[in-house]
Amino acid sequence: MSDGVEVAAPTPDTGLRWWREVAYSLAFYLVYSFIRNRFGSAAVSPDTAKDNADHVIAVERALGSYHEETIQRWFLANDLFIRFWNIFYGTAHFVVTAFALVFLFRRFPQDYRRWRNTLAFTTALALIGFSLFPLMPPRLLGDCGQYGACIESGYVDTLAEIGGLWSFDSDAMESVSNQYAAMPSLHFAWSFWCFLVLYSRIRNRVGKVLIAIYPWATVFSIVVTANHFWIDALGGAVVLGVGYVLGAWLADVTERRRAARLAASGGVP
Repeated sequence: MSDGVEVAAPTPDTGLRWWREVAYSLAFYLVYSFIRNRFGSAAVSPDTAKDNADHVIAVERALGSYHEETIQRWFLANDLFIRFWNIFYGTAHFVVTAFALVFLFRRFPQDYRRWRNTLAFTTALALIGFSLFPLMPPRLLGDCGQYGACIESGYVDTLAEIGGLWSFDSDAMESVSNQYAAMPSLHFAWSFWCFLVLYSRIRNRVGKVLIAIYPWATVFSIVVTANHFWIDALGGAVVLGVGYVLGAWLADVTERRRAARLAASGGVP
């Protein structure tokens, strides 16, 4: 206190710089996209991806939980409803994840490294999953064209048939997308990461409800649009769990090294 005015304690320097984080994020996503697409559907036999889909369906049937076709069929008559979920599927995982990163960086910088690392490791682990287990998504199981499945299937490719903001059938999307990057589901992994980051840190009740719903809305979107089997979301949860362990470990190592450097330099960053 000074003259009755409380002086706020200075915010500790965490060593984070926004421009460096933006550069890291862009570089990581470009490398991720290149690897995902370079070794994606163009480099994988459709028969392999279809066989893997058969395995997933067999597992879900054994568990008594293969209901994706039925769930999609319940809602197909409502074009506006399906179009909303097509847009949600294509945009929310980018928008909400970017918001969570910025929110964490600005409001809780002491936690930022741990969760940023978690997101990076989770995404990198998903790349390994895409490579080791290329999976034909449900929406392609009835495709008799370039993807070569053409089996009896009640699934509808809602993005192609009903539409959204973009289409996998466009030349631009075909050149930059991996049609078989389905297991694990990064949509679910990123959405649950957002829940873990935001739920305990936001105070608004409406915001808490929305972020609590968000991962489960994501599961619904990936199923109703036939972009994933539900078990792909389970795969997303697994890579997120491993990603958190690795991310927390790396954050701790980084912080210890930074503390040692500060001690050696007399506290000068």
